[in-house]
Amino acid sequence: MHIFDDTSIEVLREIMISRRDVRGNKFIDKEVDDEVLDEVLNAANSAPSVGFSQPWKFVIVKDKNKREEIYQEFLEENKKAKKIFKDNELYPKLKLEGIKESYLNLAVFYEKPKRKILGQTSQKKMGEYSVVCAVQNLWLMARAYGVGVGWVSILKPKKVKKILGIKKEYKLVAYLTVGYVDEFLDEPELLKLNWEKKKSLKDIKII
Repeated sequence: MHIFDDTSIEVLREIMISRRDVRGNKFIDKEVDDEVLDEVLNAANSAPSVGFSQPWKFVIVKDKNKREEIYQEFLEENKKAKKIFKDNELYPKLKLEGIKESYLNLAVFYEKPKRKILGQTSQKKMGEYSVVCAVQNLWLMARAYGVGVGWVSILKPKKVKKILGIKKEYKLVAYLTVGYVDEFLDEPELLKLNWEKKKSLKDIKII
């Protein structure tokens, strides 16, 4: 059994608290090597999954035309979001994606099972939650390599699947923008802009 020393624990802590959701105004024009991308995807593939189902699938999107289509879909959805947040003057000023600016986009899918999965008979969403664990692993390893990741959630999954030509047995869980950045902010951007306050340990305990 491998025991991690204090230095390893501190490095892990630093990676976690230094992770950021990166927007398009931070990405730079620099290629992410295939070796680095493989390390990031291997980290995702090492994530925990209920029933050892490993239900994640990844689609690397570099094609500029497809990315433009995804971007146009984002613009349509963001128009709706602006109406929802019309009372918040900060919202229109936010840069909420980096679809075209990042080196690549990464669509992360949940592969719907064709059989019963151990541990997923009572809670049907556990497979999708497992995919989220893979996204987190990917994000942390990317940060360790100095690669930025942004999660673009202002998209309709069905539209994204249609643009990418993905079959119905896959469900979109995350659409990520990936690339090197000019800097990682010392604090989450939405915290710096006072969109939300940072919760304390006391805040997150129910009892």
